[in-house]
Amino acid sequence: MARDCHKGGIIARVGTTVERLLPTDADGVAEALLDLAREIATKELAPQVDEAEERSEFPEAAYRLLGRSGLLSLPFPQEYGGGGQPYEVYLQVLEEIATAWPSVGVGVSVHTLTANVVAANGTDALRQEWLPRMLGGEWLGAYCLSEPQAGSDVSGIRTRAVLEGDVYVADGTKQWISNGSCADYYILFARTSDDPKRGLSAFVVPADTDGLIFGAPERKMGLACDVTTQVVFDGVRIPADRLVGTEGSGMRVALSALDAGRLGIAAVATGIGQAALTHAVAYAGEREQFGKRIGDHQGLQFLLADMAAEVESARATYLYAARLKDAGRAYTRQASVAKLTATDAAMRVTTDAVQVLGGNGYTRDYPVERLFRDAKVTQIFEGTNQIQRLVIGRDLLR
Repeated sequence: MARDCHKGGIIARVGTTVERLLPTDADGVAEALLDLAREIATKELAPQVDEAEERSEFPEAAYRLLGRSGLLSLPFPQEYGGGGQPYEVYLQVLEEIATAWPSVGVGVSVHTLTANVVAANGTDALRQEWLPRMLGGEWLGAYCLSEPQAGSDVSGIRTRAVLEGDVYVADGTKQWISNGSCADYYILFARTSDDPKRGLSAFVVPADTDGLIFGAPERKMGLACDVTTQVVFDGVRIPADRLVGTEGSGMRVALSALDAGRLGIAAVATGIGQAALTHAVAYAGEREQFGKRIGDHQGLQFLLADMAAEVESARATYLYAARLKDAGRAYTRQASVAKLTATDAAMRVTTDAVQVLGGNGYTRDYPVERLFRDAKVTQIFEGTNQIQRLVIGRDLLR
């Protein structure tokens, strides 16, 4: 993996005993993958997350471990080095990872988003050349869509790629790029014409391409180990055979990929909520006030019950959308419902977890404070929750 990234060792804490709902799994592969993900999350990721987040380290070793374990390639065809698993299995693995370490969960989701672009839209030659490297466990991707003036409004993208012979020359600035300066390749969306809807194109750009410049990591409220930077394309020369799909198809490519990406963020948010709930339940079972455990007070039991209902509802929405995707059916609205439901739930559940822990919950000595900060951005990236409501409403009225 690439460069100068505030690197640290593998870095969390909470294992989960959630009963998983798996598709038909006669050979037990999906169950074994989930057991492996839970073991890695509990034994390798969880014990180190707090220290790493304090130092804002890029968790390269964690990604390498997940890659060697085959967990960075689950929902992709085996012929390209993927795991050949249904999306609902991948999302449950992702939730396990995010329950231990949300920053790593986000990084895995973004990586999967980038590989989805090539798997779903690339030519056979492009897939054969790039997917084995993307899925081999050594590479990590970044998704270069947003710009300083173009977040939810994809049509406002200004980065341009001009064809000169058999090479596109790209110039522009991308903003809020997860894995930023630390990725091994970038999926770039750039304007190849002025048509607002059919003027975008997508490209694969390896990290060692001349002309890539990276900003300093953003100083964020949470997800400190999700290194997020500007990525500047300064006369970057991209061979024409690295165009994904056809010229002008970038808007369709971006929006279709975001449907899958939103499910990834829904799974991450559910993991955050699950971790907060687990910590709150454990604390309520140990902390004593007025001569008994605080969990024995009905008022607090009701609060925990509402938190559990939020987490389980979130999980149900992403699983339903994933099953539609796995069946080859339309799932755009359901992906937005899942993203909206799960991320709003994460914010409420982490807020309530802080309340359960009282003053302790407001300190960095307990992980619910970090989970509270991590949860907030899930309502913002991959399309704000206001945008999700627009998507849902428009689909209902179509």
